[in-house]
Amino acid sequence: MGASPQAPRTRVTARARDLRFDAGSLSLNLVATVGRRPVGPVERMGDTERLVAWCRGVGLTPAPGYAAEALLRSLHALRDAAYDIASSLLDGHRPHPASVELANHLAAREPPAPRLELTRDGVRPAPGSDLLTEDALLSVVARDLIELVSDASRRERLTRCTSEVCRMLYLNPDSGRPRQWCSMRRCGNNAKAAAHRRRRAATTGGRPPGPDTP
Repeated sequence: MGASPQAPRTRVTARARDLRFDAGSLSLNLVATVGRRPVGPVERMGDTERLVAWCRGVGLTPAPGYAAEALLRSLHALRDAAYDIASSLLDGHRPHPASVELANHLAAREPPAPRLELTRDGVRPAPGSDLLTEDALLSVVARDLIELVSDASRRERLTRCTSEVCRMLYLNPDSGRPRQWCSMRRCGNNAKAAAHRRRRAATTGGRPPGPDTP
């Protein structure tokens, strides 16, 4: 086997550890809780406080009394499987059988059906109908991953940020021009600023900078 790629020398800033909710799908937002894959992984959901923030950010509400540490470990395992499966759609590698087995196993757990109630003022979601057990929450994420793989349109929109530092997986919008970077405000602006500095360094004889931190 060839040597593993080396991570660009960049600082791990607070921004690099920020949770991302702009990958375009629930399962890809889970994958994005590790930054800078595969050469210099940065953990963004390493404790239960970050778990709570992630669930809030993606609109999933665990039922009261859930085992936070156990759910975090399960999401980490699903995250690795999701990255293995989703990245295979881009680079053509064969996903590990355990990744596929885990996704199928978690998706098979039936999530609760949403419920409505009729009130004096009209129809509204029934209280508590959005609360998810640990199994149900994992099932929702695993099903999103399977839907991503199963949907030809979504598969075609799956891409990877061109930033050497970022490499985030995300879905391009279903209309309009495909994006080169995961975010223009983050990697796009960084890439343009770095290109400007390289051009300036070339004209002044200075040393060009390395990749920027996303």
